[in-house]
Amino acid sequence: MATLPALQTEPVPPILSVENLTTSFIVDGEWRSVVRDMSFTVAPGETVAIVGESGSGKSVTSLSIMRLLPADTSRIAGRVVLDGRDILQLPETTMRQVRGNDVAMIFQEPMTSLNPLFTIGDQISEALLCHAQMSKRDARAETIRLLEKVRIPSAASRFDEYPHRFSGGMRQRVMIAMALASRPKLLIADEPTTALDVTIQGQILDLIKTLQEEEGTSVLFITHDMGVVAEIADRTVVMYRGEQVESGPTSDIFFRARHPYTRALLSAVPVLGSMGGRDRPMRFPVVDTATGLSDTPVETADTVALGKRPVLEVRNLTKHFDIHSGLFSRLSGRVHAVENVSFDLHAGETLSLVGESGCGKSTTGRAIMRLIEPQAGSVLVDGTEILTLDASGMREMRKTVQMIFQDPFASLNPRMRIGAAIAEPYLEHEMGTAKQARDLVADLLVKVGLTADMGSRYPHEFSGGQRQRICIARALALDPKVIVADESVSALDVSIKAQVINLLLDLQQSLNLAFLFISHDMAVVERVSHRVAVMYLGEIVEVGPRAAVFGNPQHAYTKKLISAVPVPDPDRRRGKGLISNEEIKSPIRPVDYKTVPIRYHEVSPGHFVAA
Repeated sequence: MATLPALQTEPVPPILSVENLTTSFIVDGEWRSVVRDMSFTVAPGETVAIVGESGSGKSVTSLSIMRLLPADTSRIAGRVVLDGRDILQLPETTMRQVRGNDVAMIFQEPMTSLNPLFTIGDQISEALLCHAQMSKRDARAETIRLLEKVRIPSAASRFDEYPHRFSGGMRQRVMIAMALASRPKLLIADEPTTALDVTIQGQILDLIKTLQEEEGTSVLFITHDMGVVAEIADRTVVMYRGEQVESGPTSDIFFRARHPYTRALLSAVPVLGSMGGRDRPMRFPVVDTATGLSDTPVETADTVALGKRPVLEVRNLTKHFDIHSGLFSRLSGRVHAVENVSFDLHAGETLSLVGESGCGKSTTGRAIMRLIEPQAGSVLVDGTEILTLDASGMREMRKTVQMIFQDPFASLNPRMRIGAAIAEPYLEHEMGTAKQARDLVADLLVKVGLTADMGSRYPHEFSGGQRQRICIARALALDPKVIVADESVSALDVSIKAQVINLLLDLQQSLNLAFLFISHDMAVVERVSHRVAVMYLGEIVEVGPRAAVFGNPQHAYTKKLISAVPVPDPDRRRGKGLISNEEIKSPIRPVDYKTVPIRYHEVSPGHFVAA
């Protein structure tokens, strides 16, 4: 009996094939390449991640594929084959149809991508009316369906709302709905979760995975977050200084990385749970990107002065913001941003305030600094009540308490050389002569890992990590005892983040600084903290030693925050639907609302949970 020949299955062609992509920009009259010889493919229904730090060429690669770079100052060579067509050869009129129909892009910052003058519904409908033949009525119905698909609650009623009425996570969902409007074959997501809280990030990743299964869309995911890569990517491409240094299945990249840079990138990733059995903060390993070799990180020495009076004592701190509405701007409600917050901070200690956007973390930090005036409470710095100080008293107090802000570029005057910016508070407080200020600036720049000659440069001449170091140097100029670090590393690349955190820990050791570390990055918080306070709707719902809070979380909200952290291990991916889709509840209360004080119970020594 004759045997039947084996069935030959045709290989499925990739949706996207990038071959020897090289992108150059004209600088000082010369063409300089910033992306060189990039080659990779994306199969139907596949997720490919491009990873690397700022300046590696990730975003330029995605903009080159979309042909969104300015034609007069950029030049793209190579081939970009999308669904069988080399789109680099298409005329611009045809390319406009390709964008949106065949390939769509989600950008990092939704607020800069959404027009504040148009409603959410109109902006999504515009994409449908441009690319699909449908009436305005049909476009409205389809827009509402898309908003429901990306889990926007009460989608029909929110069609006519403006972008500023949506939270960061909701705005990113709107951008995804807009990108999916014409059902593209390929979705390019450029750092879509970088600035989002950990729970909102988990929701967005869940959403992309679900939509990918339902629509069969391929995804090119651009990020520097290795936890996100492990969670979502089938294959990974690693970029370093404009070149592709390694690529392959995501599990191979994580467990069998060959290139030193890939190994350095992975070793700098904070892993939740890695601090088990340790009581004190721990430095990140320092990795040589040329060899991939790292040192062995050690715990910091115990410098916390628990026997002495706390350097910062906060009691029942309260801050409300009035809401006025109507023709006569009548008081219609209040935002209860901070409600009866109390904690102590000792010299040499790091207390981390954690929670999602809108929980009151940053408002607490600003109220302590009196950058905003609280309604009630007490803030003692070295035993002195600062909420009753006059202007000259506050000026003196600021020598003791300094603040590092989230965005270093916005914190620095672009017209002032960084040496002058660091010296300014020292000279304003008349702490020394101009020569002493110059010597101090040189010393501080070296102390934060820069060089003394950099003082003559302007802020735009530095990278994001270097600018954050400059802000740290400026905060140290007055020799403070307390530093309030408000999301000071959240926007940094993973290896730069590790360097800045190591710097803060080293400075704490040498100068006995106390840090109030405000963050939503739970893996980083676990690494740097002595104690942790979890905030929800303006109130502290759990506080205690870091090991107790992370090892035995008691409050439901703390458990939610910890469970949402992506694990940088492809073998431990979460299933879909495990992240709650609830937005953080609104802190807006009626005018006559009376606060009920929280009662705490102690579950272990120093570990308190809201009853």
